[in-house]
Amino acid sequence: MVEIKNKNSGAILASIDSDTLQAADLRDMRLQDADLRGADLSYAQLQYTDLVGADLAGANLQNANLFAAHLNGADLADADLRGAKLGCPDRTNPTMLVQVNLTGANLMRADLRNADLRESTLDGALLSRADLRGAMLFRASLIGTVANNTLFIGANLREANLTAADLRDSHLNDANLVKAILNEADLGSTCANGFTVINLANLEGASLRGAKLRSVSAEETNFKHADLTGVDLSHAVIGGAILRSAVVTDTDFEGVELATVTMDFANFSQAKNARYPNWKTNLR
Repeated sequence: MVEIKNKNSGAILASIDSDTLQAADLRDMRLQDADLRGADLSYAQLQYTDLVGADLAGANLQNANLFAAHLNGADLADADLRGAKLGCPDRTNPTMLVQVNLTGANLMRADLRNADLRESTLDGALLSRADLRGAMLFRASLIGTVANNTLFIGANLREANLTAADLRDSHLNDANLVKAILNEADLGSTCANGFTVINLANLEGASLRGAKLRSVSAEETNFKHADLTGVDLSHAVIGGAILRSAVVTDTDFEGVELATVTMDFANFSQAKNARYPNWKTNLR
């Protein structure tokens, strides 16, 4: 018999007729503020379960099914969520992960489609090959996160902090990155001919100081008022992109075609290797 207790009072929230919680059926259970630190919940069925405020730090949730679960305010620091199912194909029943602590968590290959991660902390988390299409990451902290070959297509990362994040070979097509912080972030590639894709992404007012965007695909991407100081944009494909009033001091445009780029009121005299047609006007 396994007893799940309240982390604060020690009161028994549930008794499971088993020697382990591995692959346990905990669907739709009320486990608010549960003490599940270090628990083995691999392959557990947790659909629709109330885990608000639960302590799951260091827990093993590999391949667990958390579809439509509620984990707002939960502690998942250093938890193992590899291959976990936290996603929803649409926004009707999103898994709720608002203000969750996922510091150092392993979310590799996890399904997080349309999950609500507003104001959550994912600093140092591993997100490589995870699926975050349509995920809500408004004001989330992803400092130092490693997310290679990760899908952020259509994700809302508005005002998120991705300082020093490793986003190589990821897809951020149509992502909302308005006023996001990507200073020193790496949006390059792990291989010689690879690239990160940010086509149609909205980076208006974002800070990318010192970021690596070599060979990035950023067609029709909005960089209006963005700070691109010291950014490596060499050999990037940015046809139709908007750099209106962007800060491009020491930005490297080696091998970049700028003919179709909106450059109005950006100070390209401070950029590196910028070659553009002489008919371009309104440049500073």
